[in-house]
Amino acid sequence: MTKSVSDTIANAPSDLEKLVSDLRGLVDSKTLDSLPEIQVLRKRLDEGIESARDSALRAAREAARQAKDAAKAADQYAHDEPWRVAGAALAAGAVIGFLMSRR
Repeated sequence: MTKSVSDTIANAPSDLEKLVSDLRGLVDSKTLDSLPEIQVLRKRLDEGIESARDSALRAAREAARQAKDAAKAADQYAHDEPWRVAGAALAAGAVIGFLMSRR
């Protein structure tokens, strides 16, 4: 079963959280506390997680803004050119009807 793009996008945050949790579990191992590099690695991991979350939020906001802009443009076009939109819908329906009748 293939995932749709929207399913993949919707599942990305939980997949990322699982990966982070797994990494955090590995780095938080008490046997590694004696290594000075682990503290640096933990700090870099935390900073990377925060940066990834910020980037994901910015990308989601930008995508939402672009979708709203596209919807507004389509709505404006439909109001400005209603006969063209109706003609295009009629033509698309005729083509789909013709193709389906051939089956």
